[in-house]
Amino acid sequence: MQPKSNIVHLPVYQPGKPVEDVKRELGLTEVIKLASNENPFGCSERAKEAVIHEITNNASIYPDGASVELTKVLAAQLGVSTDSIIFGCGSDEVILMLARAFLVPGDETIMADQTFSVYKHNAEVENARVIEVPLKDGKHDLPAMLSRVTDRTKLVWVCNPNNPTGTIVTKDEFESFMSQVPSSVLVVLDEAYVEYVTDASFPDGIKLLSTYKNLIVLRTFSKIFGLASLRIGYGVGHPDVIRFINQVREPFNTSRVAQAAALAALEDTAFLNECRDRNSEGLAYLREQFERMGLQYFDAHGNFIMFDAKLPSRDVFDALLRKGIISRAGWQFYPTYIRITVGSRDQNEKFIAALEQVLQEAAVLG
Repeated sequence: MQPKSNIVHLPVYQPGKPVEDVKRELGLTEVIKLASNENPFGCSERAKEAVIHEITNNASIYPDGASVELTKVLAAQLGVSTDSIIFGCGSDEVILMLARAFLVPGDETIMADQTFSVYKHNAEVENARVIEVPLKDGKHDLPAMLSRVTDRTKLVWVCNPNNPTGTIVTKDEFESFMSQVPSSVLVVLDEAYVEYVTDASFPDGIKLLSTYKNLIVLRTFSKIFGLASLRIGYGVGHPDVIRFINQVREPFNTSRVAQAAALAALEDTAFLNECRDRNSEGLAYLREQFERMGLQYFDAHGNFIMFDAKLPSRDVFDALLRKGIISRAGWQFYPTYIRITVGSRDQNEKFIAALEQVLQEAAVLG
């Protein structure tokens, strides 16, 4: 059997190492996972109750394929029409559907050279030509991306805050960019971490949809809402764009449990606000510690921060792992950088203590 020739070279996505695997492999009793930008504070109690109710009463019933109730509540909260929203099995699936709906072999798609890898993967599955534009100081270089647009460009991907660097493009920068992008090019603004951002200069993609028909905004319940295991995310765009994506959506692509949990999570604003505040405190602590140790880092706006460990990142990853800390390493264009999720205060302090030991053992710190 022979697969499509253009997929045989594609790497398989590598998630962060599971905690139980690390405990078993290294004989550790405590392991802290700070690799996948999960919410260390869990999810809303209301969401938990909704999950229990669905499993108890409706596990044998197919979900609502159109997510009608969830769509109605979310549309009202965002101030958009219900036909402007599509749900996916995580925002990853919305990315897959975008590539499936809009890309054919020979089309071009533009993205940063160090950003969320799923954009490139799905474009290559569709045999599109991927144009990667280098980040500038860890940030999307929008003018350079604009200069690469041609009559063959179909999709442009902007991750804001960018994963893995955590940097943002500002409202003024993004609006200037959108005003120059041809209307035939669809711009995908991935706002997976939007709820964590506190910077006033950050653009709210939803508010720009009424101006730009060629914009779609991606968001997720996996991050601040703490529902990563339930796999539910969504896209918001012009109804015509959403209709095209819906034409390639699989039926029942989100579960009853995920829909119910997401609906309950939307209503628990107190939990969301608490998570944002605690994340901001954690970021401030990590910045202070990196500065104390003389380590450079990118200006972070999500629930993670990327810093220069001054050593090959794989070596630092392995050393931290032996001390019970799962981090993220292996960035092609940042070979000495580590990305770390902002944890609880206790987790952050244990990470810093482990990092200091690793760097002192390597004689990077005095």
